[in-house]
Amino acid sequence: MQQLIDYAAVLAFLIAYFVSGDIFIATAVLMIGVSLQLLAYKLLGKPIGNELKVTFWASMVLGGLTLIVGDEAFIQWKPTLVYSFFATALLGFMWFKKIFLLEKLLGKAMSLSDTNWTRLTYGWSIAFLGCAGLNLWVAENFSMDVWVTFKFAGLMGLQLIFIVLTVGYLLASGALADTALDQPDPKDS
Repeated sequence: MQQLIDYAAVLAFLIAYFVSGDIFIATAVLMIGVSLQLLAYKLLGKPIGNELKVTFWASMVLGGLTLIVGDEAFIQWKPTLVYSFFATALLGFMWFKKIFLLEKLLGKAMSLSDTNWTRLTYGWSIAFLGCAGLNLWVAENFSMDVWVTFKFAGLMGLQLIFIVLTVGYLLASGALADTALDQPDPKDS
């Protein structure tokens, strides 16, 4: 149920675009979908994460500008701005507040050294900035059909690759083995 809510707005955008062939209709559907996503979280009593808040406001502002000005470039910039925001937040908190946001997100699942959290922060920041730049490149150099497909399949695929690379790094560095040692053995209970 959670994954359906998380991806409903993006799927609705994708379907609306390929059924209508109109980025403005798809943008309006995205804005409605993200609003309904937020409402669903409220009704289900689930906490609204920062990622959803950023996505909501970016969709409302850039989607609104797309519709008001009649220029699809604004909605095409949305992934770039969201990814850039995430990279900036990761680096800014680490550099200026000495806080690892990834640890805040994943700290209960794993216990890593500051060195590993630093490496993951840099790695994910580079990944987010790479996605931001790649989104702009695709938006500027390819058709709207290609960009919409890339936004859904390409960016999601890249995120999956980054997750696999992160797990590979953690396994290769022995960080996951250390985490497993810190966990109590269920047989001891």
